[in-house]
Amino acid sequence: MNIRRYEPWSLINQLSNEMNALMESRSSGLGDGSTAATSDWIPAVDIREETDRYLIHADLPGVKAEDIDINLENGVLTLRGSRSSEQTEEDNGYKRIERVRGSFYRRFSLPDTADAEKVTASSRDGVLEIVIPKQEKMQPRRITVTG
Repeated sequence: MNIRRYEPWSLINQLSNEMNALMESRSSGLGDGSTAATSDWIPAVDIREETDRYLIHADLPGVKAEDIDINLENGVLTLRGSRSSEQTEEDNGYKRIERVRGSFYRRFSLPDTADAEKVTASSRDGVLEIVIPKQEKMQPRRITVTG
């Protein structure tokens, strides 16, 4: 049994670190250990913590559920997939094409409190929802000192 120091601000510090990484990724690439060569686009993601779980919502419009690959290994959740392009011809009258097609790739480090065995995912209306339950808390116990 390892003794861990209780740090009440650890979640705030973790959130701050994730926000800093997000800001860096917006200005200099992906910031998650991947490179721009691995992704054609980056889906927008919301991460929310609730009392008993973490929720990740990723905007994946036009991406079929079978084209999404989610892996969890060594505390890192990897989300990848692709949005296929429709067959278009040069002379279809397009003046501007802004909808990105191709592969996407995102990685997230899960906190120690996440229960990796019970992670679930579902896709509905272009939004992927990943539910990451928290582990049940260990009950504190009182240790008596004998003398």
